[in-house]
Amino acid sequence: MAQNDDLRPLVLAVDDTPENLALIAELLRDDYRIRVATQGVDALRLAATAPIPDLILLDVMMPGMNGFEVCERLQDNAATAGIPVIFLTALASVEDERHGLQVGAVDYVTKPISPPILQARVRT
Repeated sequence: MAQNDDLRPLVLAVDDTPENLALIAELLRDDYRIRVATQGVDALRLAATAPIPDLILLDVMMPGMNGFEVCERLQDNAATAGIPVIFLTALASVEDERHGLQVGAVDYVTKPISPPILQARVRT
């Protein structure tokens, strides 16, 4: 059973694929409020808009601004720098993961999404 919406943490999910956003929402909706964005510029706006997200799940490969750039911009903005970012991406190389962590992410999860792994990482 879902808790009161006002008490559940807010997760901003950012991915240009609607099916991925639907899966994330389905997996997390009982315990978290979900806000979604399909572009980096929208993610930046939503991250700085009240209520501020407690966590951002961020795809890397998106048209326009990629997730690495979004994360860097979040870190450069005092209003959003404290929001933890977890990358959810198909980029699975050690170099990509290292880069994601260097630009400010707290975790890096590769796709395809494993429901128990995603839920555990978000909870942590």
